[in-house]
Amino acid sequence: MKTIHVRGAREHNLKNVDIEIPRDALVVFTGLSGSGKSSLAFDTIYAEGQRRYVESLSAYARQFLEMMQKPDVDHIDGLSPAISIEQKTTSKNPRSTVGTVTEIYDYLRLLFARAGVPYSPATGLPIESQTVSQMVDRVLALPEGTRLYLLSPVVRARKGEFKKELAEWQKKGFQRVKINGSIHEIPEAPKLDKKFKHDIDVVIDRLVLPKAENEKARSDLSTRLADSFEQALKLSDGLAIAEFADRPLIKSAPIRAGKKHPPLDGEGRSEGEGWGGDAGSIALNAPPPLTPPRKGEGDVGGERAVLQNKNETHERITFSARFACPVSGFTIDEIEPRLFSFNAPAGACPTCDGLGTELKFEPELVVPDAALSLAQGAIYPWAKTGATSPYYEQTLSALARHYEVSMRTPWERLPKHVQLAILFGSGEEEVAFTYEDGVRKYQTMKTFEGVIGNIERRFRETDSDWVRDELSRFQTAHPCESCNGYRLKPQALSVKVGGKHIGEVGDLSIKAANAWFAEVPATFTKQQAEIAARILKEIRDRLKFLNDVGLEYLTLSRAAGTLSGGESQRIRLASQIGSGLTGVLYVLDEPSIGLHQRDNDRLLVTLKHLRDIGNTVIVVEHDEDAILAADHVVDIGPGAGIHGGQVVAQGTPEEIMADPASLTGQYLSGLRQVSTPKVRRKPVKGKSLKVIGARANNLQNISAELPLGLFTCVTGVSGGGKSTLLIDTLFKAVARRLNGSREHPAAHDSLEGLEHLDKVIDIDQSPIGRTPRSNPATYTGAFTPMREWFAGLPESKTRGYEPGRFSFNVKGGRCEKCQGDGVIKIEMHFLPDVYVTCEECKGKRYNRETLDVRFKDKSIADVLDMTVEEGADFFKAVPSIRDKLETLARVGLGYIHIGQQATTLSGGEAQRIKLSKELSKRATGRTLYILDEPTTGLHFHDVAKLLEVLHELADAGNTVVVIEHNLEVIKTADWVIDMGPEGGDGGGRIVAEGTPEDVAKVKESYTGRYLKELLGRRAKSGNTKQRAAE
Repeated sequence: MKTIHVRGAREHNLKNVDIEIPRDALVVFTGLSGSGKSSLAFDTIYAEGQRRYVESLSAYARQFLEMMQKPDVDHIDGLSPAISIEQKTTSKNPRSTVGTVTEIYDYLRLLFARAGVPYSPATGLPIESQTVSQMVDRVLALPEGTRLYLLSPVVRARKGEFKKELAEWQKKGFQRVKINGSIHEIPEAPKLDKKFKHDIDVVIDRLVLPKAENEKARSDLSTRLADSFEQALKLSDGLAIAEFADRPLIKSAPIRAGKKHPPLDGEGRSEGEGWGGDAGSIALNAPPPLTPPRKGEGDVGGERAVLQNKNETHERITFSARFACPVSGFTIDEIEPRLFSFNAPAGACPTCDGLGTELKFEPELVVPDAALSLAQGAIYPWAKTGATSPYYEQTLSALARHYEVSMRTPWERLPKHVQLAILFGSGEEEVAFTYEDGVRKYQTMKTFEGVIGNIERRFRETDSDWVRDELSRFQTAHPCESCNGYRLKPQALSVKVGGKHIGEVGDLSIKAANAWFAEVPATFTKQQAEIAARILKEIRDRLKFLNDVGLEYLTLSRAAGTLSGGESQRIRLASQIGSGLTGVLYVLDEPSIGLHQRDNDRLLVTLKHLRDIGNTVIVVEHDEDAILAADHVVDIGPGAGIHGGQVVAQGTPEEIMADPASLTGQYLSGLRQVSTPKVRRKPVKGKSLKVIGARANNLQNISAELPLGLFTCVTGVSGGGKSTLLIDTLFKAVARRLNGSREHPAAHDSLEGLEHLDKVIDIDQSPIGRTPRSNPATYTGAFTPMREWFAGLPESKTRGYEPGRFSFNVKGGRCEKCQGDGVIKIEMHFLPDVYVTCEECKGKRYNRETLDVRFKDKSIADVLDMTVEEGADFFKAVPSIRDKLETLARVGLGYIHIGQQATTLSGGEAQRIKLSKELSKRATGRTLYILDEPTTGLHFHDVAKLLEVLHELADAGNTVVVIEHNLEVIKTADWVIDMGPEGGDGGGRIVAEGTPEDVAKVKESYTGRYLKELLGRRAKSGNTKQRAAE
């Protein structure tokens, strides 16, 4: 089939929809928020495609997959296996990173395990492991006549007398040892001073290399060497040393005993004694001069014939059968991919368990308000409801007496050394403490552990979860000092490829990593290049896909939980492109969220690539560029909720623009538009909020000034530093000062202008509730007056019902069979869990007696099932309820149900519910509102309605600051601050600021370029067409 044919779709608000969608095409579903786009795309088409695919698998396989319920649709023809890529954060797991989610880190681990070279942290030299055969070959390659000691380094820089060890070595047949540079017969070894460190080597063998032409002698020596090396390696756990007897040995270290040093082995012996195995008790001759070098073996040109690597000197060659530094003893057991995994014990840093951070008690959280004195409870963990507990008060009084300060002096005015002593302890200095409990009084002299030392000890020693939770409020995460935040053991970080360890590669941005992986093959040996070729191809392909979807500013080590919904979605999109699947139905939810206009083209190229390799791509989208780039557009409407659920228009973008019934078409053609204000609010001199010296993440030590009382847009490419400046720095710093928040602001120098504000509110897209019991009515506060209204009805008064009777969260009025849920969950093996409507209450959530109380023939359950629009009309005579519901309708949420479960709301809907709650409050005119992309999920028409609300807040004297990419919003702002110019390391600066017209003139600003085009286009169209449409 060439089309997907949907017949009789009735899921949610869909009104028996019949539609044909072309296969192997890029199809955009658009329409007002709540019109039914997601119901058709995700809950009908994707759900059925996924369900059919899973049903085709065996019962064994199905138990591991999430099964979806059959959607309410008559039939769908032409479906393929479906993959959904939604807007949700990839993972809340602190161990998940961009690298692990995209599988790039798995290939990185393989690359470092197969092509990495370990280096000693102590010497910076490469560490190599050798087989016994390699060791033998290396010795046999030395010039003929070379005389060697074969040593086993058994003791290195250790204190002790080693009598027992010496006896044991002698018992095993060894006759000589080298102690601190001097060789001795074991029975004649000097007595060692146990207070000093010693070096001891067991002499395994002594030998002379025969002439090259004497093949039999060399063959015999090869066998003997192999045996000797095996003995040496066994004795010293993998290390052996071949020491040149004809080179000057290191100067003897003092034995630190009264006995005179014996002569070097061989001194004062007769000429008749020669070289041989140590087992034969043959002494060493006085060493003759080194055999004259042959051509090419001299000290100038032939040095390499003797010294072949950095583990060799003119005195010795050190061999290691394992990855071990012969100097420091630093060892790596094996280099396998698991060594580089911070999620496995083999590789995870033992201090932070592979998280990269440690929780530490923070002085700023221990003393949150420096204006308070010790007597007023400045030390917050020791304070109880504003006053300090008696024991701790007496402790602080003793410290104040000792350091001669007043308990009533504000903390910020105490001398620095006193602050440090109170927080971190008195060190060696003892303090006189006096304690009395009303019965007795006692004194003690002791050192003080410090407030932070005290709470650290209590946190460590307590068995109480409650105490741990309380104390953890004063902790913040800091990079682990053992691994510097890299999450891995020193052994893993010692392995390098191209001069970088795996942690440093993970800290590269996608863009920088792309460049580095292009250059790194030049540093490989031929063997490394052959091993790494396939691995590098997989890594570079995945990096390219991430770059293509506009994520070049992210680092591979970025925690997945810190990504926005849009970033997470584009990462999953890049992963799907990397998989190279064909014949698949992809369904995406607004992939352009969080993406600057500049990067839209790359995203659209990616979506077209998915289509071109043989897939059907359905995108729920409001972005103008995406709609115009589509092969086929489906406009759902005409309104939202019960007013939507129909296909208003479909066809090419040109056909949509020509259709008079399509609201989307009218905005695309310019017939309707989001109007630009004729007069913009102007900044008032001296009335601004300044953040000075912001330098967290990629911010370049910048200072930003926000004019107060205006509607301001902070813009810029993804990764430019907008969220770091506005949320991590400004919001958290202001909230800490004005709201008493415990949030820790990002690094900055100071804030100015707080005297003009009385509170700050961050309206983000996090859910309004984590459970199905949360809903718009409970969150906005409309449910309380509803319950009070029903409790005030005559029937309720007759029965003695209180407002609590009308809550489904407590016993009394709720149905006890389903405990107020309305449904009962039944677990099914190999099938999705089934939620069956409760037979007792028929899904109403309340018991029969509660439902008997009715207002205008509607029970409390009927009211919760109404849409916001219907509810506002139903309660038009009850201002306390009506006003809250009307505010929800004003922010474009008239279509949602009053009692709709919070878990079913999108991020954009949750954000607008929070906005409506703020609008319902009494305005002070001194509030700072911060919103992150409030137009997420909004159609052009919804954007216009939302802007009316935001401008209303600014008209009341409040300051509204939004992070936004939508040009229709930016053009209506009073003030624009554009960050960038690029993402990641190329950003973190303020590129332009001023009115939209001012920013449009700045050539360096990407936002300015698109604004200039938009303002010019809209100016030409004028308002004539809009008036005609109205």
